[in-house]
Amino acid sequence: MVKRRPAILVLEDGRTFPGEAYGSVGETFGEAVFNTGMTGYQETLTDPSYHRQVVVQTAPHIGNTGVNGEDDESGRIWVAGYVVRDPARIGSNWRATGGLEDRLATEGVVGISGVDTRALTRHLRERGAMRVGISSIDNDPQSLLARVRQAPQMVGADLSAEVSTAEPYVVEAAGEHRFTVAALDLGIKRNVPRRLATRGVTTHVLPASSSIEQLLATGADAIFLSPGPGDPATADAPVELAREALRREVPLFGICFGSQILGRALGFGTYKLGYGHRGINQPVLDRVTGKVEVTSHNHGFAVQVPGSGNGAVVPDQVIDTDFGGVRVSHVCLNDNVVEGLRAVDLPAFTVQYHPEAAAGPHDADYLFDRFADLIEGRTHSKGRSNA
Repeated sequence: MVKRRPAILVLEDGRTFPGEAYGSVGETFGEAVFNTGMTGYQETLTDPSYHRQVVVQTAPHIGNTGVNGEDDESGRIWVAGYVVRDPARIGSNWRATGGLEDRLATEGVVGISGVDTRALTRHLRERGAMRVGISSIDNDPQSLLARVRQAPQMVGADLSAEVSTAEPYVVEAAGEHRFTVAALDLGIKRNVPRRLATRGVTTHVLPASSSIEQLLATGADAIFLSPGPGDPATADAPVELAREALRREVPLFGICFGSQILGRALGFGTYKLGYGHRGINQPVLDRVTGKVEVTSHNHGFAVQVPGSGNGAVVPDQVIDTDFGGVRVSHVCLNDNVVEGLRAVDLPAFTVQYHPEAAAGPHDADYLFDRFADLIEGRTHSKGRSNA
């Protein structure tokens, strides 16, 4: 067995975990978060929402199925660092085109293996997400700790422009074209336009800096606000764009970061969760249908509506806003965090979690049908009003 290079992980409160270099040899810093998914590590690594975060995998064995050229959610790995307990020595799957560690090394992703990820996760669960450093070139904990405490925090981080597409592109509808959607790319995943395409939707993906005029110039029947990284409190330009779309009564759908943007546009605040929701097993109640869904999450911030926060049960009532009534449509059953909003008087809704989750589960895939139905209803309504 090849002897691995020693490495250390140091949290900003001084807690230190020894391990071995995994992936690229070097040093990295970011916000330490944990993901409870037992599958989908390739989708996690390539999700732009993990930009500037060091991901701790709670599943003990990672890399078992290698990597392939089909499951990426973007054009590169976005995580700032990667923490695993027992990396697979051999990736075995008929779709695999390479090994996970080789992919990490090729893209310069510094990781650490052999870590007691259960103890690390429990520490983050109790103390909250915090800054962290991983180094396989400096094994002095105090030296690394000093640099960890100089690293930027996630609160106040404006990151959408760093992950957004540089140029617009189009994903065509699969089969018959029904609608056109303009997607504001705040960190979009590839599976979003794919899921829309199966509903006959052609998606124009535009940079995060785009104006509403540029979005509507595509001939869009509706606007999609994508997931993405960073603190939603910094995203003033997308919030103003969403407000203008609400004023014009353009159908809107926001996921995750996009949900927080639309929440702010409706007049609500946002706040940072203690350690966030990241995994593929979160129970969410859909108040529209009364069903409980098992859902995929990746968010460290949430929308604050009157009566929510600190585990309080969110009232199921209409909330008055400058854009009419709004209801909380979805609630996390673990901690009562707001997981979705629905405008009563305008064609707009959001969910905080990920119905496009490529690794699953797919309980919430119906939300793309709900979006298509919203567009269809609005299109027919406009057609009647213009008749």
